[in-house]
Formats: sequence, C-alpha cells, structure tokens
Amino acid sequence: MAQPTDQPLHQSPQFRVLNDRQIEKAYHATLACLERTGVEVRNAEARNLLSGAGARLDGSRVRLPSHVVQDAVAAAPRSFTLWGRPVGDERQQDERHRIEVGSPTLDQPTIDDVNFGPGPTCTYFVDPKSGERRRSQRGDPGMAALVCDALGNIDYVMGLALIDDVTPELSPVYEFAEMVVNTAKPLLPWAYSSDNVSDIYQIALAVAGDQEQLRAKPFLALFTTFQSPLQHTREDLANMLWAVAHGLPVIYLGGGSAGSTAPITGAGALVITLAGMLSGLTIAQLKRRGAPVCVGSAPQPTDLRTARPAYGGPEMSLYAAAVSDVCRYLGLPYMGTAGASESKAVDQQAAIESAIQVLLSGLSGSTLIHDVGFLDCADIGSLEMLVMNDEIIAMTRRITRGLEISDDTLMLDLIDKVGPGGHFLAERETARRCREEVWVPSLMDRASWESWMAAGAETMTDRLRRRVQTILSTHQAPPLPNGAAKRIADILQSAEARYTRPRVP
Repeated sequence: MAQPTDQPLHQSPQFRVLNDRQIEKAYHATLACLERTGVEVRNAEARNLLSGAGARLDGSRVRLPSHVVQDAVAAAPRSFTLWGRPVGDERQQDERHRIEVGSPTLDQPTIDDVNFGPGPTCTYFVDPKSGERRRSQRGDPGMAALVCDALGNIDYVMGLALIDDVTPELSPVYEFAEMVVNTAKPLLPWAYSSDNVSDIYQIALAVAGDQEQLRAKPFLALFTTFQSPLQHTREDLANMLWAVAHGLPVIYLGGGSAGSTAPITGAGALVITLAGMLSGLTIAQLKRRGAPVCVGSAPQPTDLRTARPAYGGPEMSLYAAAVSDVCRYLGLPYMGTAGASESKAVDQQAAIESAIQVLLSGLSGSTLIHDVGFLDCADIGSLEMLVMNDEIIAMTRRITRGLEISDDTLMLDLIDKVGPGGHFLAERETARRCREEVWVPSLMDRASWESWMAAGAETMTDRLRRRVQTILSTHQAPPLPNGAAKRIADILQSAEARYTRPRVP
C-alpha cells in the first residue's frame, strides 16, 4: 500500500474532548447567552466601552451583540511573549525562560507549547521545616519562587500563598516583591486594586530599567479574574483596564462550579465559563485593540455532599480540555488548571489527582497551566507538592513528545546487524540516543529492593522533603540589577504610607 507523503514523521499524542461541530455549537450558544442574558459589569468605564460599541445597558446588566464579541476575538493577538526578568547590571533576559503564550495547538503541539506554574492566594501553607499547616506568611512566596526557579519543568511563577502578616491591602505587592527577587522566570502577579497594580508596575520598572524596556520585553502578566455566574467586579475590571492601558499582558480567568455557580451539566458550565472569558476579552480589546490577553478557566464540579468544589475531580480536566478546544478554534491563548488535589497532604491521593490533571492538560495543548502545588481545594500551598508535580510534568512532556517514525529511527540496519537472539546494550546508537529516548526520573526510584534498602529505604515523601530542603539551602536566585532592591524597598515603604493612620493625640 502506498504511504502518504504529506504526513509528518512525528505526531504528538492528543486529548481532545469536543469535535468541530460541538465546538461551534458551544461557541454560538455562548454568543446567544451574552446577547440574551448578558453579564453584570460593575465597572463604569467598562460599561461605557461596551455601550459605545453597541451593547445594551440595563443598569449594570450588559447584553452584548454577537458582532461585538466576534470583533474582539478577531482583534486579540493569537500569541504574545513573556520574558524572564532582567538579571544583573546589564539586565540580560535569559532566552531559556521566554514563554510564547499562544493559542492551543492540538493539530501539531510540541513540548514547548505547554507551560506550567503554581497558583496564587492559598490561605494556608505547609511549613517546609515543621511540615505543619499554618497561615501563609511573609517569606512564603519568596520560598515558592526560589523552588520554582530551581525546578526545570516549572516555567513561570505565582506566589502559592496569601500573605497574612502584612498590611492586608498590600499583600499582592509584597508577594510580587518577594517573587521578583527569588526567580528570573516570568511572573504572574495579582492585585486587589489599581493601586496594587501601580505598585507592582513600579517594582517591575525598577527591575526592567524603564517603560520602553518593559513594554518591549515584559516579564510579567497581570492575573485577574471574573466571577461566576456572569459577573465582572468593579475592582477586577479596574485592574485589567489599568494593565491594558499601560501595555502589560493580562491573564483573565474564571469559571463556574457545575451544580452551584454553573449548571450541573458540563455543557452548561462550558457556556458560563466561555461567556465570562469572552465578555472580559471584549472589554480589554475595546480599551486597547490588540492588547495581549490570555483567557483562562478553573472549571470544576460541585460535590453536592459537601457543597465544595471538587478541585481534584476528573471533570475539571474534562471541562478545561473542552475550553481549550474552543480556544483553539477561536485562536485565543488559554490558561488551564492542573497539578492540584483535594487531599490535605502530599499523599497517594495527591499524586493520583495531580498526575491525571497534568497529563490531560499537557495533552490538551493549553498554553499556560496553573495551580501546580495546591492542596485542599486550593486552600493550602505546598512546596513538596510543587516538587512532586515537577516530576509528573517531566513524565508528561516525554509522553507529549511522542515517537518519531523515520528511516533513521526505525533502525533496520542495526536490527539486521544484531540479528535474532542478540542484544543492543553494547551498540553505539544505544549509548548515543538513550538519554533522549528513555526518560530518567530525578525523584522516583527504579533500583532493586536490595539497592533501595542499602541506600536507606527512602520513600517518595522522604525524597520530596530532602529536595525541598536542598533547594532552599543551596539554590541561588539570579541577581537583580544594581539598585533595584533599594528601589523595591522604597516602593513598599511608599505603599505602606498610604495605609498608615495618623495617631490621635
């Protein structure tokens, strides 16, 4: 049988939930929802932008004609670049840390299309010394950033903790200040207010040097959210609009919980999620056409026995992959969710849930995947969970690389040379190719029982703890440009002054 000549020699495995007809039906249902039901937009500037484009206002309820949304989708960039932060006095930006945030590419994905990172705002944190769950505190985002900087399969950084022991209104600013010191990888800060965004921007300028350098090679994107069902808050939109106006890329993420803040069906939850994403994208493009925006979701089912979102449930991966399918169809960059668990500790449940999530998210082709390192329904941040997922991501990347079928890799000449009953251990090609063909773990054990016992019989838990402690005690973050640390301290001091109440005599 003749072989087709236009097929690639390399095909990556894929996980696709929706076919083309289903994608179109879900998209048109979302457009109908936005035009018929509309969304709550509690920001006056955003409402004015939408009204000026032809949307219908009924107080804060806004109904969007389909053509307004479709025009925003057409205006949004198919991709944008996030860079590593400048390092040293010459402000060099390491090409290894550069991320292309592009539309999901299921047709022919590569291992470079999918980028993993932690999530933000965990109320609690697993103390790396005591192993105890405690309130998140100052220093935790810095530790998370340092660990991320050392891990080869974590591509960008979020704080993994909601700092509890600083001026509450400034928690996001302190978090960004800690992250930028401890890693050279791209950063995704969040904010309570436009003042927070401004402070974060000033810190970024202190590191980048000036506005032109930051616009040309941004090393951060603002992470902001919409609320389900069908709500955009005043503060979240104000933060997004501030960032868009100043040329910062934006991640705009949300998604309902099926059965509580979204319909119980996956299809209904998909519409709720897409409606929030696309209406937010529309506001951003009306503010500045061509603004770099990555839409995102963390859609999950509700466990109706507890009324809690089932953050480790298989439906989350299913829903996120479906949103990824639609974003591929629309040509929009997409952030999904993986590497999290409902478990309260880094145990077998955490390993099972996060492994399934990471694998399916990697196979779905989502360009950014966040929440790596979460426990207990996104309420606990864990460095050991982060390290374990680094190993899972490495395995997933080997799987998504697939197999190359070519004359070179089929090795008929070598098979003929070795012949029946021989072995390939001593062959030069085996030695030359073994590291690229066979994935080698850095944490998981492959030794014999006797060798494992002789080496101390360490469990995975032991190895995770040791790896975290080694990173925290030995890894050196790349240096900041000269004077940047002093400037960051000054910005924090100025921010504190806004919240200092004068003493009553």
